Amino acid sequence: MTETTSSHPGLTEVWITGIGMATSLGEGLDANWDALNARRLNVDEKGFAPYIVHPWAGVNLDSQIPKKGDQRQMEAWQRIGTYAAGLALDSAGVKGNKEILGRMDMIVAAGGGERDLAVDCNILNLEAKGNSAPGFLNERLMNDLRPTLFLAQLSNLLAGNIAIVHGVSGTSRTFMGEEAASIDAARIALARIAGGQSDIALIGGSQNGERKDLLVLYEFGGFNLRDRFEPVWARSQHSGFALGSAGVFLVVESRAHAEARGAKPYARLTNVVGDLARRKRPGEVTATLEGLWSKLGKLEGHGAIITGATGVEPVTSEERAFLGKHRDFPVRATGTMFGHTMETQFPLGLALAALSLSRGALFPPNDPSGFEVEMSQTPTQIVVIGAGHWRGEGMALVEAIK
Repeated sequence: MTETTSSHPGLTEVWITGIGMATSLGEGLDANWDALNARRLNVDEKGFAPYIVHPWAGVNLDSQIPKKGDQRQMEAWQRIGTYAAGLALDSAGVKGNKEILGRMDMIVAAGGGERDLAVDCNILNLEAKGNSAPGFLNERLMNDLRPTLFLAQLSNLLAGNIAIVHGVSGTSRTFMGEEAASIDAARIALARIAGGQSDIALIGGSQNGERKDLLVLYEFGGFNLRDRFEPVWARSQHSGFALGSAGVFLVVESRAHAEARGAKPYARLTNVVGDLARRKRPGEVTATLEGLWSKLGKLEGHGAIITGATGVEPVTSEERAFLGKHRDFPVRATGTMFGHTMETQFPLGLALAALSLSRGALFPPNDPSGFEVEMSQTPTQIVVIGAGHWRGEGMALVEAIK
């Protein structure tokens, strides 16, 4: 196993000063917070049946991506992410500030692009009818695929579009690797700022879960939730994740940089740790999570846990075994409310942790199984957990700023 950590005592304090959320529950912090407190869900059981998805809530794209040409050349996942990034910059009070944006670093967690389903289906149909002379496939791909599709499929084009639309033009990194990619994005951003290599960074990801090609891909692995929606903790006999559409970005910066520009923080990002359990024998994920927990730092006061638990087995049961050893930390599973958003799930947990700490309350449970319980105290620390459906584990410690 490979273990990584980003916390070093005595280094620069890192604050979360901006949060951008565009999810299945709505756009912005108030809309998502109100939906969580109302225990509201946005679930589609019919549009992609037998698979379950959490569809993206409609927004006015013009408010964050004003040029129609920019909108057209992006695929849906890029529009979602670029939109959420704009919300984060607005939230941090740096939107349009060319001096800050010109040196703002960006670390994005992204998947691959979307297929052109019409072209794919036509090729398969012609193949099935025997209409496939030598060179047929190359001819169809050359003539049928629009040139912009190739650019739109590049993972680092999300960062490119954020740079074009919002002017974020410091260093840029894009990580692939599903859930683990966003854990590393947060870990490295924290390490760079804490180590004095960066003053301010934009981190996050986006996911369009309303994709037939993506549902087919995950069905090959047996990962999709089928037939009916159930909360994450009720899926032990009905394993799977319900893909969600969401974009979540955060602005993180050094305390000194934030104070110099008069920015108000949501919370402090204290530590991010990551690991990779072999997952060859039962219990390895549970043990890995225990190891990460011990690396987070001092846990005191009133704590809670926000997890991106997927609902996929056996990893969810192994994570639940770990959580059962820490019952003094009330748990919330984002997969129930937002679906599973892959690269976006860990930033989503960070955003909800910072939002909860800034508002002095943990949002209520949405879990009829009783595993999640109410929290009456004001949280001072929230641990964000990510355990990938296939690979990768990570945790972050987010703390209230007094």
